[in-house]
Amino acid sequence: MTQYLLIAVVTALITAALSWMVWRVAIRYKLHPAIRERDVHTRPTPRLGGIAMFLGVVAAFAISSTNPFFSIFWTNPWPTLSILAATLLIVLVGIADDLWDLDWMIKLGAQFVAAGIVAWFGNIQIYALPIGGVTVGSSWMSIVLTVFSIVIVMNAVNFIDGLDGLVAGVCLIANGIFFVYAYVLTRDIGSNNYFNLSSFIAVVLVGACAGFLPFNWHRAKMFMGDSGALMLGLLMATSAVSITGNLSPAALDPDQLGRSQLLGAFIPILLPIAVVILPLLDFGSAVFRRMRAGKSPFSPDRKHLHHRMLDMGHSDRDAVLIFYAWTAIIGITFLLMYIATREDWFGQYWIGVAFGVVGVAACLVVTFLPARRSRSTTTPDEIAEETP
Repeated sequence: MTQYLLIAVVTALITAALSWMVWRVAIRYKLHPAIRERDVHTRPTPRLGGIAMFLGVVAAFAISSTNPFFSIFWTNPWPTLSILAATLLIVLVGIADDLWDLDWMIKLGAQFVAAGIVAWFGNIQIYALPIGGVTVGSSWMSIVLTVFSIVIVMNAVNFIDGLDGLVAGVCLIANGIFFVYAYVLTRDIGSNNYFNLSSFIAVVLVGACAGFLPFNWHRAKMFMGDSGALMLGLLMATSAVSITGNLSPAALDPDQLGRSQLLGAFIPILLPIAVVILPLLDFGSAVFRRMRAGKSPFSPDRKHLHHRMLDMGHSDRDAVLIFYAWTAIIGITFLLMYIATREDWFGQYWIGVAFGVVGVAACLVVTFLPARRSRSTTTPDEIAEETP
């Protein structure tokens, strides 16, 4: 655990230093796009934070290659190198989009190529679903399912990138929860290169998000842009696939591990989904809404969940904090329910259920009963920020 924490701290420090450097360069050379109609901010702001986050991630991987503790997933370097290659591709495309606004078809094509690199060259695929021995039918089905899963998560994370600190904070919380899950699962079942790689990616993303968040907090000095959001989605999906997709049904045998068959089977699948449930809901509703209107599923609009929160009367900071709360409550609930399937906690499901019920109730209250501020108590700058 200490080695993982050190990697998170080092990644955060490197990302913070690089974020400051990228911000200074972007301001000096005016590397910021024009404000769009759907944007919430009212002043030109660089969108190149993804560069700093990517370099922080690369630095973390470079450090891990010299640390014997992480040698298990460098024994066969192809999965790791494939992940880095796919990440580089998606970051370069994201940077181009942040500067010149690429056509959505180009971005989507690049996402499929990046996901294909991870699945094909990295051999990181969904081979089995640990539900009663269900396995994916063929190698091509594994690749197709993996590629589509990664692309969906990439777009889901990118779709919620609309408020200061939203994606960075949500992904920090989600990856923190997922790291604990992956770490506990690895200790339960036994170490292998995919499981340890999954834990490493999660903790590196925690560090990258923590290092960038101070520059992205309201009012943001810099945005992560598509380069950062797509990178986070790619690595989060890859981390989840590398551990969940490689779980054999026998590994979760309740007779061997003292687990509830129901929870022991479903939690490993549900928890990776739970930590990104808000981005997935936003992505699904956006695609449905736009296709029903006869538009491209990737055509921009101002009807995302965070936009609706602003329309309900929340300030942008309050909306972001509410998103944080929902992410933490849902993720921790499933994490506690998974931990309750361990032998030493066996049968203590009520802890996770009680936490979830109380947490969801509290989130519902603060979400649907916002304290509307009168315009007389709101500064002109805040009004501008909240009314794009």
